[in-house]
Amino acid sequence: MSARRITLLTDFGTRDGFVGAVKGVLAALVPDALVEDIAHDLAAGDVRAGARALARYWARYPEGTVHLAVVDPGVGTERRALACSASDRFLVGPDNGVLTPALAGGAAVRCVRLDPARVAAPTTGIAPTFHGRDLFAPAAAALARGCPLQELGPAAADPVLVVQPEPVRTECGAEGVVVAVDRFGNLTTSVPGRWGARGDVVEAAGRRLVLRWTYGDVPVGAPLAVVDSEGRIELAVRDGSAAHVLGIGEGAAVRLLRGERAR
Repeated sequence: MSARRITLLTDFGTRDGFVGAVKGVLAALVPDALVEDIAHDLAAGDVRAGARALARYWARYPEGTVHLAVVDPGVGTERRALACSASDRFLVGPDNGVLTPALAGGAAVRCVRLDPARVAAPTTGIAPTFHGRDLFAPAAAALARGCPLQELGPAAADPVLVVQPEPVRTECGAEGVVVAVDRFGNLTTSVPGRWGARGDVVEAAGRRLVLRWTYGDVPVGAPLAVVDSEGRIELAVRDGSAAHVLGIGEGAAVRLLRGERAR
C-alpha cells in the first residue's frame, strides 16, 4: 500500500523551526508520505480559528488522508490527545475542539486516546511542551503507514466540540452574530446564505448592507453583504476591510431583513 497524504495545520509560525521539527519526525517515520502545509500563522492558541480553517479543507482531501491539526494551548495538561477517523479520513490533534468540523459532521466517527507507550519513540520520550513533535506527529505517521486506529490507544468517547452560535429566524428575517474575521477583513456571520436572497438587507453596526452576488457588484470601497464560499452570509467592503469600516468583530450582532422589511 502506498503511503498516504498528511496535512499539517498549526499556530507555530514559521520563524522558529517548530514546523520543521514536526516535519522532520514525519520524514523520518514515513519518508514517502506527501506532507502538505495548510497554514501555520493562526493566532497563537486560537482553537476556534483552527476549527474554522479545518472545516474548509478536511473533507475535500482524498479518502485516507491524515489531517494533523495542532493548536494546543493546553499542551502538557490533562486534556486528551486524540486520533480519529471520520468519512474514511484520519485526524490527529488535541481534544480541545480544534477537530470539531470532522467530529460533529454527522458521519461515523471513531476516536482513540493516544497512548504514548504505543506511539512515541521510547528513546526520545515526550516533551510536555511539544506534543506536536513527540506525540501527534508519530501518531499521524503511524496512520499514514497503515496502522489501525485502535492500535494507537483506547477508545475515547465524547470529544470536545466547539459550540457555534446558532442563528434565529424571525418574522423579519433572521438574527445572528459575526463568527469570524478573515485576513481580508471580511466578517463571516452565523446566518446561512440560503435564508436570504439578493436584494435583502443585512443590518450591522448601524449600517444597512444590501445582499449582492459578488464583491464586484458595488464600487470600490463600498460595503455589501454576500454569501461566502462556505454558504454563510458575509459582510465585506470591496477592496477594503469590513472589520475596519464597520468597526466590529467576532460576536457583533447582525440582522437579516427580507423582502419588504428590507425597504
